[in-house]
Amino acid sequence: MNRAVVIALLVLVAAASSLATVLIVNSRNTGTPAFTEEQRAVREKFFGSDKELPPIKEGQEMRPRW
Repeated sequence: MNRAVVIALLVLVAAASSLATVLIVNSRNTGTPAFTEEQRAVREKFFGSDKELPPIKEGQEMRPRW
């Protein structure tokens, strides 16, 4: 086979597999919520809520001292 034909076939296969991957991933997103309310409550209890954290007092400064 000619080298150009082989390269064109490889590009075509890569494009087809990319398209198939995108279609499979998009078909799984059917609009259902990622978490139910019960799962969301358990997640917030385990990881903490979305509340703002209090400021850090007398912490180490972030910038290096040169």
